[in-house]
Amino acid sequence: MLLATVVLSIFPLYYMIVVATREQGATSSVPPPLIPGSSLGDNVGRLLSNENAAFMTGMVNSAIISLTLTVSVVFLSTLAGFAFAKLRFRGRNALMLSILVTMMVPAQLGVVPLYMMMAKLQWANHLPSVIVPFLVNGFGVFMMRQYVSQSVPDELIEAARVDGCNTFRIYWSVVLPALRPAIAVLALFTFMAQWNEFFWASLAMGDPSNPTVQISLQHLSTGYYNDYAQVFAGTLLSILPLLAAFIVFGRQIIGGIMEGALKA
Repeated sequence: MLLATVVLSIFPLYYMIVVATREQGATSSVPPPLIPGSSLGDNVGRLLSNENAAFMTGMVNSAIISLTLTVSVVFLSTLAGFAFAKLRFRGRNALMLSILVTMMVPAQLGVVPLYMMMAKLQWANHLPSVIVPFLVNGFGVFMMRQYVSQSVPDELIEAARVDGCNTFRIYWSVVLPALRPAIAVLALFTFMAQWNEFFWASLAMGDPSNPTVQISLQHLSTGYYNDYAQVFAGTLLSILPLLAAFIVFGRQIIGGIMEGALKA
């Protein structure tokens, strides 16, 4: 059963690699090819020269958006999580409740007013329209609040204050190092979500010459004739940053997930 599950999970990825390395028309061959070919270079060359897709522009835009939002969400979420978990200030519970409420409202309900705001600021079709509204999110703040509450004892905070640390120094030197497993998990989730984001990006980045990578892939598959070898080559290139992120930070991510499961 486990082997069948593994095969069913891996086969779509493997077949994508097969088609990406084959010539045009491989998907309509009978029987379908199951062994990678030697046409990956030609398919990638046609992909990069396809002016309608603007694939490299999409890759660069998605990298800028994903990295910027990952850094922003992690920094602001850890800062807010520390404040909600360890600092005492008036209205703390009400403010935390309002953040939780934002997680219960479907994002689609805010699309129209958000787009009107972006148009009024003249940010439509520009990167700020897909970066600024998502610099922080309720999930990250809630996750970090829970992790700080369980991982950083109050005695450690008090000891740092006795030693003369101010609030930001406590956050930077005491709290932040203790959050590394949770930071790795939140960073990966945020990077993946923003790299794969399509709905809002397709509305806010409507200019075909300035797409994200997901919009570039959509342009490849819309037309009277679909070159699936080119589409799958683009898909293969688009997942490489995600694989690289998981390989580089895999140990911290798995450690963070396991630690969170044990504490739960």
